[in-house]
Amino acid sequence: MSAHSSSGSGVEKDGLFQEFYTEVKQIEKRDSVLTPKQQIERLLRPGSTYFNLNPFEVLQVEPDTPLDAIRTKYKRLSILVHPDKNQDDKDRAQTAFEAVSKAWKTLENDDTRAKCLDVVEEAKAKIDANIVEKKKKLKKDGKKNKIEEDDPEKYKHALYVMTMKLFADMERKRRNQEDRDMEERKRKREEELDAEEKAKLEKEWQKNYEESREDRVSSWKKFQTGAGPSKGPEGPQGPVPKKPKKIKTFRPPKHKAESR
Repeated sequence: MSAHSSSGSGVEKDGLFQEFYTEVKQIEKRDSVLTPKQQIERLLRPGSTYFNLNPFEVLQVEPDTPLDAIRTKYKRLSILVHPDKNQDDKDRAQTAFEAVSKAWKTLENDDTRAKCLDVVEEAKAKIDANIVEKKKKLKKDGKKNKIEEDDPEKYKHALYVMTMKLFADMERKRRNQEDRDMEERKRKREEELDAEEKAKLEKEWQKNYEESREDRVSSWKKFQTGAGPSKGPEGPQGPVPKKPKKIKTFRPPKHKAESR
């Protein structure tokens, strides 16, 4: 009786899950044919900078969707939000179109798509680990071993939130790395400019040194031949030596008697 009851309960759960799954797919199908205006609103809704980090979310496809199906969805969306098709809202349409194009470029590349799939798998692993920890704690506390993630809808929501968080973390790391790379490039450029300035000064000094070589050689030759300082004017007996200049010495002022 117990086994039969358990089996019935399992069938009932499977039925409920299938019902939920069908409903979700109907919602996705409805959303996939949103009007151009609705798609633009979806892609530019508050928090879109955060939501649009997930290319699967942008293109409204499941992570395990084949690439050909993703390409088809991309083409449909790009036509819907293309600026030429939305002349009354061209600027916002352009922004939405760029988001769709970026998502497709991310997923059409094998490497970047693999990274995105890794994010989804990591999110699943984290959610499943959280579920195990929650159930362990409930069991330890002697409480019912049931949590909200047992509900497929709640599980999907938790997975959605975790996936978004991980995509945001990945983007933050990318920006931090980009900032570090920019600082490194800036530092190297400053070093290059300093080296160029030093080389320029060295070259200028060398040029001035070479240009003054002739004067230095000429002075040295005169010194070697004994050429001294210039002599005075010629007199009857030869050159008249110049009178030595008187050296002024310090003379203290004369002492004056005080007048009474």
